[in-house]
Amino acid sequence: MNPIVLVIIIFLISIVYVTLSTVRMILMMKGYRYRYLSAGLSIIEVIINILGLGLVLENISEIQNLISYAVGFGAGVIVGSMIEDKISLGYVTATVVSPENSDHLSKQLRERGYGVTDWETNGHEGPRRSLQILTPKKRELKLYQTIKELEPQAFVVANDSKTIHGGFWIRTVRGRTMSHR
Repeated sequence: MNPIVLVIIIFLISIVYVTLSTVRMILMMKGYRYRYLSAGLSIIEVIINILGLGLVLENISEIQNLISYAVGFGAGVIVGSMIEDKISLGYVTATVVSPENSDHLSKQLRERGYGVTDWETNGHEGPRRSLQILTPKKRELKLYQTIKELEPQAFVVANDSKTIHGGFWIRTVRGRTMSHR
């Protein structure tokens, strides 16, 4: 086989392998409803990886093949993370601490369709208002922009949410009645 063609094939196989691996991990972490799809992807992933490694090992004396596999692996990480950003599965819970101890931010977020639970808290410099907001991962950046617009001094920390049951979320957000302002 032409050495240049072999390098290209190894590079592409490595990209596909790592991309599938990334997507499979995302699906596994998002819960049980994706487990069969994850299992199917893992079968394809292993076959592709063995093919790529086989080509590299058959021609181990050719350093460009090893480099091609490694560079393809790195490119696969980038492609996989881009796919993760596009599919944005799941939900995010944002905890926001407002320097103001008022319900002003909570009310404004509720007017924009967010489900907000808030309570009075105490920080280093006195009373604060903490908020907890659940949003689809696809709307995560919009939430941060909205918070920054409404309360630039707010402290925000977010986590992926795996299990959701009851409350505003079930009635409204899953019903797709959130405003898209």
